[in-house]
Amino acid sequence: MPPAAPPGPGPVRRDRVRPTVPATTSGTAASAGPQPQRRPRWAAPWDGIDGLRAVLWLVCGAVILLPLSAIVVLAITNNHLPLLLSGDVVEAARNSVVSAATSAVGAVLVGTILALLLDRSDLRGRRTLRLLALTPLLVPPFVGAIAWIGIAGPTGPVNRAWTEWFGGPLWIIYGGDGVVFLLIVHSYPIAYIIMSAALRRVPSDLEQAARISGASLLRSVTGITLPLLRPAAFSAFTLIAVSNLADFGIPSIIGLPERFVTLSTLVYRYIQSGTVESPLEVVATIGVVLLGVAVLSMVIDLLVNRTRVELDQSSAPPQPIRLGRARAATSIVAWTLVLAITLLPLLALTSQALLPAPGVPLAWENLTLDNIVRATTAPGTIVGATNSVMLSVLAGLICTVLGLAVGTIVTRTRARSNAALATVALLPQAIPGLVIAVGWLIIAPRIGLFNTPWLILCAYVMAFVAVVVQAVAAPLRSTPMSMEEAARISGASRLRALIDISWRMAVPAAVAGGVLVALTAVRELTISVLLLSPGSQTLGVSIFSLQQAGAYNAAAALSLLVTLVGLAGLGLVDRRRH
Repeated sequence: MPPAAPPGPGPVRRDRVRPTVPATTSGTAASAGPQPQRRPRWAAPWDGIDGLRAVLWLVCGAVILLPLSAIVVLAITNNHLPLLLSGDVVEAARNSVVSAATSAVGAVLVGTILALLLDRSDLRGRRTLRLLALTPLLVPPFVGAIAWIGIAGPTGPVNRAWTEWFGGPLWIIYGGDGVVFLLIVHSYPIAYIIMSAALRRVPSDLEQAARISGASLLRSVTGITLPLLRPAAFSAFTLIAVSNLADFGIPSIIGLPERFVTLSTLVYRYIQSGTVESPLEVVATIGVVLLGVAVLSMVIDLLVNRTRVELDQSSAPPQPIRLGRARAATSIVAWTLVLAITLLPLLALTSQALLPAPGVPLAWENLTLDNIVRATTAPGTIVGATNSVMLSVLAGLICTVLGLAVGTIVTRTRARSNAALATVALLPQAIPGLVIAVGWLIIAPRIGLFNTPWLILCAYVMAFVAVVVQAVAAPLRSTPMSMEEAARISGASRLRALIDISWRMAVPAAVAGGVLVALTAVRELTISVLLLSPGSQTLGVSIFSLQQAGAYNAAAALSLLVTLVGLAGLGLVDRRRH
C-alpha cells in the first residue's frame, strides 16, 4: 500500500474524498496540508475551445452586430427625428401598430382554441385536421394574399355571386381589414405550435380535480387551463406582433390598393422612388425605432418567462375533454373553417392560373395552360428561381455550420461570455426583416457587396442563424455531460471531446434546422425586395413583380407551383416521420 501523506497543519476537509499521492524523491507531491486542485492538462486556460469561441464572436459580430450598429450610427449622426412626426410616417406607424397588435391577438386566440380542440378534446379527425391547420406555414404570406384576392377580390366568385343576388359585394379584401385577416391566417400556426407545447406541460391532475369537485368543462378550462397558458400566450403574442410589424408582402398587395400604408411599404417607397432626401438616413431612423420596439419586446418576454411559476408535469396522461353532444357540431365547424382557410386559397390559385384573365368565368372551354407556361419560361422567373435555390441552399449550409458551432459552444462549455454570445445569435429572430435589410443596405457599399446577390445571402444568414442555434441547443441542454467528461479523462482535449461527442450528437438537429432555413429563405420577400439589384432577383420578387405589373394570372400560376412544392415537401416529411 502507498504510504499515507502526513497530516498538515490545517483542518482536514470532509466534503470530498482526495486520492492519496505517492511520495516522490523530492517530497513535493506529498507536502503537508490540503493542496488546491490543479487543472488537468485537458483543462488548460487557453486551448482550441477559446480560439473557436473567439472566431464565433468575430463572425457573429460581423454578420449581426455590424449591420445593427450601422443603423444606429447613421440614425444618430443625422438628425431626422422630426421626420418621424410627419404625416406619412405617423400614419404608417399607426397602421403598422394596429395591424400587428390586432393580428397577434387574433392569431393567439385562434391558436389557443385549436390547441384545446386538437390536443385536449375528442374532436373527430384531429390528426388530419392538425396537418391541414398547419399548411399556412408552407405558403408565403404574399402568395396567400394573391390567393385570397381570387376569393374575395372585386372580381372574385364570392363578391360576384353576392352582387348578383343582393346588388353589391359582400366583402372586398383590399384595405386594412384584409391585411389584418391575412396576417391572422398566416400567423395562427405559430401561435398554435407555442400554445400546444405549453398545453402539454399543464398538469392534467388540476383539471381532473376541478371536474371531480363539480366544475363544468368550461369552468375547468377557463379557471385552470387558460390561466396557466398566459405566459405562453404572451410569448406568442410578442413573437407574432414583432414579425407582423414589418411584414411587407401582405400590406403591399392587399393594403396599397386602398392606400393602407405601413412602415414596410413606406420604407420600400422611400428606397425605390427617392421621394425624400437622404433616403438611407431616413430609413435608418425608422429602423432604429423598429429595432428598439423589437428589443423591448424581447426583454419583456424574458422577464415574464423568468418570473413565471413552473408546475411539475403530471405523470398521468392527460384526459381528453369530452365534448359530448357538442362534438358533432364542433367538429363540423372546425373542419369547415380549416378547410376554408387552407383549401379555398389553393382552389383560387388553381382557377386563376388556368384562366386567361381576371373575371373570366370558370368554364371548361376557358381553361388554359398559357399562364403556367408563361410564368415558368419567363427570363425573370428562371433567374429568380436559380438565385433563390442558390441563395437558400448556401444560407442553409452556412447557418448549419455556424449555428452548430454556436449552439454547441454555449450549451456544452462554461464561459462568462456564453450568455452574451447566445443572445447575439438569437437577437435577429426578434428583429423585423425590414431592419435587417436596411442594415445591410447601409454597409453594402463599404464592404463591396452592393448590387450583388451575396448581399442577400449575408442578410439571410443573419436572419435565420437563430433557427439552427435553437434547434441545436434544445437537445444538447437535456443531454448529460458524462460522455464528454469520459473523453476528457481518457486524454482528449476539450475541443476534441466537443467535436467527437457533442457535435456528432447535434448534427441531426443542425441539419434539420438548416433544411428549415433553406425552405424559409427560398420564399422570403421582405429582405429580398429591399436588397434587390440587377441579376439578384429571387423567386419571391419575381412573383411580386408579376403581381405589381398587372399579370395577376401569371403571378397566380407561379404562386401555385411554389405552394404545391411546399405541400409536397410537407407530405414527404410527414411520411418519413411515420
